[in-house]
Amino acid sequence: MRKFSAILACSLLCLLAACSVEKEHMAEAINEEDSLAFMTASGVSTLISDSGVIRYRLIAEDWQIHNSTTPATWKFLHGFFMERFDQDMHADLFVQADTAFLHKQELWELRGRVVIKNLEGTLFLTEELFWDMRAQKMWNHMPMDIYMPDRELHGTEFRSNEKMTDYFVMNSAGAFPASDTEDNNTPQQ
Repeated sequence: MRKFSAILACSLLCLLAACSVEKEHMAEAINEEDSLAFMTASGVSTLISDSGVIRYRLIAEDWQIHNSTTPATWKFLHGFFMERFDQDMHADLFVQADTAFLHKQELWELRGRVVIKNLEGTLFLTEELFWDMRAQKMWNHMPMDIYMPDRELHGTEFRSNEKMTDYFVMNSAGAFPASDTEDNNTPQQ
């Protein structure tokens, strides 16, 4: 009988000990800054200045600012249009995209139907474009179509200056006037 009582007492102690160390299964706490926008605006049409000079006009259906990074990330999830102005207030670049992100106030990430038109009237079409405003460079790793008044150019990887006037396209093919293929060293009659 003593053995039975001792076994019963040990069993009860084991059960109590097991219940007291049971770990509660809970997910990590969610930080509101990670998932919620700090600021949300709808129907946005604004001018952005640099040192008192208007440099950009921005139009978007909605604009979210997320505070999870410093500086904050801007998100334009439902369409984005921007004009950039030179010192004489002439638009020198038009940018349109289905979705846009501005990371750390220096790197634009444009997604969806991205359309850019430079001052020369050249039209650039792609589904992805990155624009580093600090380095004044643009690039992508997706197919790019370029339309000029008298020629077309298509390729896969793209690199350009910020004005979209000096660019490089990899794996390029295109259509251009036959006069561009003539040998420039032959005397003209």
